[in-house]
Amino acid sequence: MLRDWLRRLTWVDLFLVALRIAVLLLVSTGAWGSLREARYSAEHWTYFVGFGLTMGAIYALLALGFTMVYGILRLVNFAHGEVFMVGAFAAYFTAVPLSSSGLAAGMPLLAAAVMLACAMAVAAGVAVGVERIAYRPFRRAGGYAPLITAIGASFFLQYSARGMFGPRSRAFPEIAMLNGQVTIGAMSLPRAQVAVVLAAVLVMAGLWLIVVRTRMGKAMRAVSEDQHAAILMGIDPDRVVVFTFAVGGAIAGAAGLFYALTFKQVVFYMGFFLGVKGFAAAVLGGIGNIPGAMLGGFLLGLAESTGPALFLEGFGIDSPYQLRDVIAYAMLVMVLVFRPQGLLGERLAVKRA
Repeated sequence: MLRDWLRRLTWVDLFLVALRIAVLLLVSTGAWGSLREARYSAEHWTYFVGFGLTMGAIYALLALGFTMVYGILRLVNFAHGEVFMVGAFAAYFTAVPLSSSGLAAGMPLLAAAVMLACAMAVAAGVAVGVERIAYRPFRRAGGYAPLITAIGASFFLQYSARGMFGPRSRAFPEIAMLNGQVTIGAMSLPRAQVAVVLAAVLVMAGLWLIVVRTRMGKAMRAVSEDQHAAILMGIDPDRVVVFTFAVGGAIAGAAGLFYALTFKQVVFYMGFFLGVKGFAAAVLGGIGNIPGAMLGGFLLGLAESTGPALFLEGFGIDSPYQLRDVIAYAMLVMVLVFRPQGLLGERLAVKRA
């Protein structure tokens, strides 16, 4: 048995084993050095984890939009980050009059619900418009036409926002209810971060119920599994696609509001970088897999937040937080090298009929 296994080994297998060992040694050495120096207190680590969960929730919401569209159309919707940006601007232009009128201070829950509804509605409308105008004519086109169209739609939305709203960053109004700290046992976290994580989890739970419990959710799963068989069962794929883009856009709009509440600013190019992170989270968890998108988003956020302090400080690197993106994408590369289908994705050998 052992002899047969050794005979089947290739240089690629040996290289991957060596790479696993090298990565494990690097991570262990960096973590040991960081923890031995004890530069950060328990309060710091609590902040790192809380901020990582907040960003992870936003990444997870974006990843859900990518993974839903890919699961139905096998299309990477690169305009999804700009839909997120449009939702953030819709929330901003809703929050400004609510704040100036005093409604945000007097009835904060109602004001937050109005901002969320407007952000989700506008983003869903933009996502459906992009599908109808940019994607539907190229749905059955071969080659790189759908990919190029998606990139073009992304730039169109980004520079349209720049022309309409200007290049400067806009300060999101303060919501008094979200100021201050929340104490959970011995931990103290910013109230805005706790609210964002809880709201994002509720949105994810709502999406899960839609996909699992509703007729349209079953139709989505049927079209994702086999579109031709779904047509024979009386399912209209165009209707399912429109619904998928609408739900994905609404979730991106909610993520735009949550990001604005966390960082207090909105700018026209914000969707590009956040869209890349959302796509990375979807690939990390297994693109096309909804639980995988959620898991990938939270893991990516935690890696960005805790990684520099946990791994890079041990090597004596100056300003390690400037390299947090390196840690996130390095983790993504490692997952793709050792598990190309993602953490919860299907194996490549399992193909749809």
